[in-house]
Amino acid sequence: MTSNTIMRNRITSTWARAGSLLIAGLAMSLTSCKHQEADTVTPQSSTSTTENQTVDSWILDNMQTYYYWNDKIPANPDKTLAPSDFFDSLLNTYNATTNPEGDRFSWIEENASDLTSSLSGETKTTGMEFALYLRASGSTDVIAQVLYVLPNSPAANAGLKRGDIITKVNGQGITTTNYQSLLFDDSVTNYTFGLGTVSNQSIVDSGVTKSVTTTVFQANPVYLDSIYTVGTKKIGYLVYNQFVPAPNGSKGSEYDDQVDAIFAQFKSAGINELVLDLRYNPGGYTSSSANLASLIGKGVDDSKLYFRESWNSTLTPVLQKQYGSDFFLQKFSTKAQNIGSNLSRLYVLTTDRTASASELIINGLRPYMTVNTIGTTTYGKNVGSITITDDTGKINWGMQPIVFRSYNSLGQSDYSTGFTPTTEVEEPITLYPLGDVRDALLNEALYQIAGTAASGRHAATTVRNPLPVLGSSIQQKAKGGLMVKDMKISHL
Repeated sequence: MTSNTIMRNRITSTWARAGSLLIAGLAMSLTSCKHQEADTVTPQSSTSTTENQTVDSWILDNMQTYYYWNDKIPANPDKTLAPSDFFDSLLNTYNATTNPEGDRFSWIEENASDLTSSLSGETKTTGMEFALYLRASGSTDVIAQVLYVLPNSPAANAGLKRGDIITKVNGQGITTTNYQSLLFDDSVTNYTFGLGTVSNQSIVDSGVTKSVTTTVFQANPVYLDSIYTVGTKKIGYLVYNQFVPAPNGSKGSEYDDQVDAIFAQFKSAGINELVLDLRYNPGGYTSSSANLASLIGKGVDDSKLYFRESWNSTLTPVLQKQYGSDFFLQKFSTKAQNIGSNLSRLYVLTTDRTASASELIINGLRPYMTVNTIGTTTYGKNVGSITITDDTGKINWGMQPIVFRSYNSLGQSDYSTGFTPTTEVEEPITLYPLGDVRDALLNEALYQIAGTAASGRHAATTVRNPLPVLGSSIQQKAKGGLMVKDMKISHL
């Protein structure tokens, strides 16, 4: 940055309670009104045919009512199947060639409380998120690169940081055949990570290790906010990693209030440009997405439409009769902290981990202002799910089926393959801290805003990451992405 640049960084301390929220497509908290009269069914690794039929009947009943593609459910599904297999047999399965608009996102869990806890922000975690790459092109060896570490988490306390490269887990080299068991096994609580370094774009073992014990942890989605001043440009920057209104167990809006407070500071400081960093945000609650959009949008208030939902033809008239047409509409809020009048455009930083409620921000604001995206193509989730559990407590399963599709105020919903970036910038193998002006995506945004490179050169000249991508822990926990609509439907 130039000498007249002022940077203020604040990494928000996380709640030391529980969980990192599982977020990403439009999900609604839904207590099922389909009551079962059988005895409580406890999930087991091996269940009887009778138990399967009880659970499967409950699954089918709810899917026939709520599933977005309920007209494609098989006429006579096999109720002797294990519940997870039965659930899968009902889906309108996605196929890139034959069914590109099919279902990529619905899933079921054996324990409903685990499902709802994860959606509310409770998970057992080391406190870091990472990307997975092949160690070299054509190799079966895998590395995990740390994308960010939650403050005060076990990973942070062990000294792990963004950019660290993990080559071994508990003494074993990571490969394409064992990375799932080494990195995503919930029964493992103690990890010793062997680290590597980058040498001439290759990964070399360093011999350094870090030991971490998992814990139940609450991740604050408001990760970092900054203000950069470059000449006449005063640039607000927010790293926001999940759309979550409040910590698990709270019925308040603590995290939304925190975002409001940041925008109040932005407004007071007179920022006239905004960079919203959603590169690691797989989505979350639509209420929090609407809250953030209401703080940014130009000329928006509670009379303006943020997005609307379309449900299946069976349920739509029922919902309309019971709740009215407003059920399908998400309006903006009128916010005193809104900075839209000072903005001519918005910059959003994206990767393929940017999904659902994050993509809703891009799609929902584009009718009201110019939205430029910098990074790589987003995930592509324009549909939403609800959480279905049995409120009698007799069935312990929980499921998350897709139930609606979202459209912005112009009727646009054409991003099932993701939003292609306005400016493509890959994250290189060498990562700088989030908020550092040398970070490739932020650097490019500052260059486009100020017209000069913040660190002497801008991201278009940076070296691309040469390693083939396998995925990330963010996509693993988010099942691809969630948008969560926080409400209950009863007695339909």
